[in-house]
Amino acid sequence: MKLKRRMVTLLLLVAAAFAAGAINSVAGGGSFLTFPSLVFSGVGPVMANASSTVALVPGSMASIFVYRGDVQKLGERHLKLWLVVSLLGGAIGAGLLLVTSDRTFRQIAPWLLLFATLLFAFGNQVSAAMRGRLQGGGWLMLILMFPIAVYGGYFGGGIGIMFLAALRLYGMTDIHGMNGIKTILAGTLNALAALIFIVNRQVAWKPTLVMMGASIAGGYVGPILARRVSSEVIRRLVIVVGVVMTGWFFWNRP
Repeated sequence: MKLKRRMVTLLLLVAAAFAAGAINSVAGGGSFLTFPSLVFSGVGPVMANASSTVALVPGSMASIFVYRGDVQKLGERHLKLWLVVSLLGGAIGAGLLLVTSDRTFRQIAPWLLLFATLLFAFGNQVSAAMRGRLQGGGWLMLILMFPIAVYGGYFGGGIGIMFLAALRLYGMTDIHGMNGIKTILAGTLNALAALIFIVNRQVAWKPTLVMMGASIAGGYVGPILARRVSSEVIRRLVIVVGVVMTGWFFWNRP
């Protein structure tokens, strides 16, 4: 019976990580799958969130490799500055998570998931209404990206749609190039956050290592699928998962 349960848990972690790697490369929201699956497997909430970040970093790196050509075509001159601010914010967010207790995070997590789900549901409408409002405003983009990066280092759910919305405000329209920049910003800040979690021994290594390989495969396949599958279909799938996970965490909140 124990062996069967372990196999089911293993399959859950692999499937969640593969799907999360693919989803993160397209629209973000992979933590909707990895974070709950780690909690279901018995990992504490704070460590599950940290482990989820570590597990998804390799998949993000794979996606960056696939999107590199799309980013080069854009030739965005502010990208390096955005990257610095993203890394700084991610480090601060990761530090905030480390000083949060499991009980406190259990109380906060449902609201974070609800916020992220609402972003996926209505983020496109909001960003479309404000498209181009920050065009040419490099410093305003830095100010906007900093809190997004802090949130990303702390939790990360919905960070992809946040970065995409910010890029739309900036006036970008090339979705593949935007996905590439989003993947670079989110992937690098998560890599730094992951390093902070590792140094502070907040990673459950056995399930994390299992998920890493699956997330790499998903991160590589995701951009390829993105060119064949409607982004709206993927967005709706993420919203459904987000609603289910949000409801479960509210139901089980201490």
